Amino acid sequence: MHKNKLFLFLFGNVLLLLVSSCGVQKSLKDIPDVSQYNSDIPERIKINDTTYHAGNNFLTRNEYGLWELYVEGDPYERGLVMGSLTRELIETQERVFLTKVNDLVPNKTWQGFLRSFLKWYNRKIYKHVQPEFKAEIYGVSKYGSEEFNTLATPYLRSLYLHSAHDIGHALQDLALVGCSSFAAWDEKTEDGELLIARNFDFYAGDEFAKQKIIAFINPEDGNPYVSVTWGGFTGVTSGMNTAGLTITINASKSKIPLIAKTPISILSREILQYATTIDEAIAIAKKREVFVSETILIGSAKDGKAALIEVSPKNFGVYEVENSNQLICSNHFQSDAYEDDKRNSKSIEESHSKYRFDRMQEILKEDEGKMTVKDAVSLLRNREGLDDKKIGFGNEKALNQMLAHHGIVFKPETLEVWISANPYQMGEFVAYNLNEVFNDRKNNPATTTLSVTKNTLPADPFLKTESYKNYEEYRVLERKIESAISNETEISEEILNDLQTKNPEYWKAHYLAGRYYYDHKRFNEALRAFKISKTKEITTVPDVESLEKYIKKSQRKVK
Repeated sequence: MHKNKLFLFLFGNVLLLLVSSCGVQKSLKDIPDVSQYNSDIPERIKINDTTYHAGNNFLTRNEYGLWELYVEGDPYERGLVMGSLTRELIETQERVFLTKVNDLVPNKTWQGFLRSFLKWYNRKIYKHVQPEFKAEIYGVSKYGSEEFNTLATPYLRSLYLHSAHDIGHALQDLALVGCSSFAAWDEKTEDGELLIARNFDFYAGDEFAKQKIIAFINPEDGNPYVSVTWGGFTGVTSGMNTAGLTITINASKSKIPLIAKTPISILSREILQYATTIDEAIAIAKKREVFVSETILIGSAKDGKAALIEVSPKNFGVYEVENSNQLICSNHFQSDAYEDDKRNSKSIEESHSKYRFDRMQEILKEDEGKMTVKDAVSLLRNREGLDDKKIGFGNEKALNQMLAHHGIVFKPETLEVWISANPYQMGEFVAYNLNEVFNDRKNNPATTTLSVTKNTLPADPFLKTESYKNYEEYRVLERKIESAISNETEISEEILNDLQTKNPEYWKAHYLAGRYYYDHKRFNEALRAFKISKTKEITTVPDVESLEKYIKKSQRKVK
């Protein structure tokens, strides 16, 4: 899905939910009981504009622009400390989400309809979040901005935003986020050790990804772990624990359920904190009811391999490779449990999931027997299509769609992790060792820095090219012309030309120009742009069908 559509479906619905939540508060009385937890947390001490500490906990911004957070304690204590340390980041992220409501859904009648529906839809979500995680979320919410209290209480805002991905996915059921991931082990890697990598292609606007947090959480119960997160979010999308178990999530085609249940990010968090093997992860996943379809890739140092847990509202499957030592995951299910699932089959046929799956398979075959961390990062940054075809920058058929929130690489057996700095997955891949981090906190509690290892990998040289500069300019132009098409406003000929020349191999650049020309009754120019677009690698079957429709309409107008 195009990034703007993703933002619209993902957050538009959640924001409307928040606007409606004054009514929800009357029925939601499940404020967590935190009386058994420690609420007497240390005061936050500001060392400078990018470093704070509270007792043995701290937040600092490293030289690569990543925020590093260390938090320990019981659930409520962790939440309070997390909220205290990251209060400015929470406010920033809330503003990114919540100030979009009028822009995304300006129609008051439509807002009223969705408010009523979403109030009903989310009426029991609190019953599907474990008490420990609600206590932590409640603690974090104590530091939510008062600016948004007219929309909802901080606790409700925080709870619902943990299911933003799920709610948008369930209610709109549009094409999916294009996350790509893989695992390799034994003869498939240079040293024989398990290697896992993924892109988290989650786009919520440019401002959203600027404040990435690398959270090192040391809970009172369960496994210490690291995850990549953002202000106010305690769920997990990508992470590894000190037992060498990793988790990443990839959305799949979902049947629309009738009620919200366990958010995927909370299920992932539970697995990461309490599982040490694939079987333990499966057991936890089976206990929880979810309300969207998701593939959870689990890597395990103890098992020396990886597996896929495939969950959906009414089905459950596990996929493990046979006679192979590599596992590839995009956005469709692979287990026998979904063999006859029509939605999954349609997704394989019509979306860009299978294309990216095949591209990963192609690259891994080329690197067979020698895959290293450096190779994995190179794969995550790959911008070409099958057979190295130039398919345009930002094409969702590419592994690097130039919109990722983060890329990440794990070596579970040595507890090493590499996490990308901005922009996208093309900044430095900053290296950490979980043993070093947590041992250092134990032995040197007064420090307010983490041990970035010497294994950090450099930024992508592509960032210094004219092509990258052109792409960033193209992104601005694309938004301008989409706005002009939607609002029926005029744009200059220079913008139309630049749109196509700044990203010439991308089908959408020519398609959008054609749409503008068509809407302004310049049918010859529209037909020419549409025909150029058709020669490029088009993202999905629906995109192809839309383009062909406009070609036929333009041809009739020209005649």
